[in-house]
Amino acid sequence: MNHSIKHYSFIALLGTALLLQSCTEHTKETPKEEKFVVTDSLLKKLVIDTVQGANNRYDLSFSAKITANEDKMAKIFPMVSGLVQNVPVHLGDRVSKGQVLATMSSAEMAGFDKEAISSSADLKNAQRSVKLAEDMYKSGLSSARELEQAQNDLTIKQAEYKRSNAILSLNGGNKNGSYALRSPIDGYVIEKNVNNSMQVRPDNNQNLFTVADLSDVWAMINIYESDISKVKEGDEVDISILSYPDKKFRGTISKVYSVLDNDSKVMNARVVIHNPGLELKPGMMATVQIAAQSGSTLPVVNADCLIFDNDKYYVVVLDPAKKVRIQEVEIGRKFEDKAYISKGLTAGDRVVGSKQLFLYESLKP
Repeated sequence: MNHSIKHYSFIALLGTALLLQSCTEHTKETPKEEKFVVTDSLLKKLVIDTVQGANNRYDLSFSAKITANEDKMAKIFPMVSGLVQNVPVHLGDRVSKGQVLATMSSAEMAGFDKEAISSSADLKNAQRSVKLAEDMYKSGLSSARELEQAQNDLTIKQAEYKRSNAILSLNGGNKNGSYALRSPIDGYVIEKNVNNSMQVRPDNNQNLFTVADLSDVWAMINIYESDISKVKEGDEVDISILSYPDKKFRGTISKVYSVLDNDSKVMNARVVIHNPGLELKPGMMATVQIAAQSGSTLPVVNADCLIFDNDKYYVVVLDPAKKVRIQEVEIGRKFEDKAYISKGLTAGDRVVGSKQLFLYESLKP
């Protein structure tokens, strides 16, 4: 009898335990409706980006090439033929105005030298003839016509003397058949097409040197036909150079060339860039970003704030009450680190720019 009582008591206790466990599990399964709140400590660790309003600007990117400023550049050609004797300068050298770039021996210069000597002798003879004619005229031994003829002959000899010596000294020409090419400006030798012992002809259409002042340079932009209408003179640009990845050069489009290349289908635009440190060299390739007028009314947000999931874009928005929520957005267009939002955000909205993927996963339903 006692054994039966103990058996029923054990069953009653077991049932009570199971009932209590069921209630406890039921209580645990009941979800608490909590909204994710960003604490002050977490907020300090997050990067918060503010959606910018439409600025009516359109960012474009083009390739460009750095060239010398043609307004501050001189191409140097020989005036005579001859044999190059010495080239004391090299490509990239800085030269001063009047500095000798090359010397050459020239039969033409020898002929000019002979003409200069002859004209000097003729001038002296003409001067003596005039002096003699004046004395004879004063003595009554010659007529006024003879004196005038001697004076006219002197004028002709003077002009011939000036001409022959001007030709001789042109571009540094000296006597003994020597000819010197000199730089007409201060600058740098950016092109050199001559070497020692080279035969030079004046009818060759290739210049021997190009000297350029590089304190200002040009960036020649290649604009494709589809973007021509978006670029105007006066647009501000940022220039990036591979050699200086952390530095931006600024400029303004000073000229748009209204000619389209038939082969490449690009049109050029020119930017004048101040280059006091001579960091920009002719031949460098560049990337030019142009902030052009567009008429766009789309707000702008940093593209790093976007989250791409299931073929859609989202952002994590921070409300004034420091509560965060997921917001689906539609992108009008993207340009480098900027996203132009066509739906889902307005100017002034604050979005999370760091750890947003972690918050997104925590907030997802």
